Amino acid sequence: MTLRVVQVQPESRVKEIGQWSTGLCECHKDIGDCCFALCCLPVFTCKVTSAVGACPCLPLLDCIGCVPPASLAMRASVRERYGIQGSVWSDCLYGCCCYPLSWLQISRELKRRAASHASSSSSLSARYTVLTSLKGAHLV
Repeated sequence: MTLRVVQVQPESRVKEIGQWSTGLCECHKDIGDCCFALCCLPVFTCKVTSAVGACPCLPLLDCIGCVPPASLAMRASVRERYGIQGSVWSDCLYGCCCYPLSWLQISRELKRRAASHASSSSSLSARYTVLTSLKGAHLV
């Protein structure tokens, strides 16, 4: 009789490859980040940008134009890193019309992907090196 250890529970995996793990308006899934972004959005965006591995001051550029360059860059970067479907046009639309919601979605995605990666038994790859500094996937 051999015992088999289950290392990854089905519910801990990210929903589907090619899609965001949470919707744009699913802020209720992370109330802590939602409250943090509500109280101080500029600091929240800097923390998320730092977790992605970019310069934490990058979101401060978002206030100089009609299209927020940091929001666009971070959203496109996360999409490309995890193979999420979308386009520059959708990133631009979300960055311009749903700015705080877009940053909250990016934060949730980073947390869920880092947690999913931490619980899996796959070998480390270069695309996860920045996220390993999260230790428990808490950005706040």
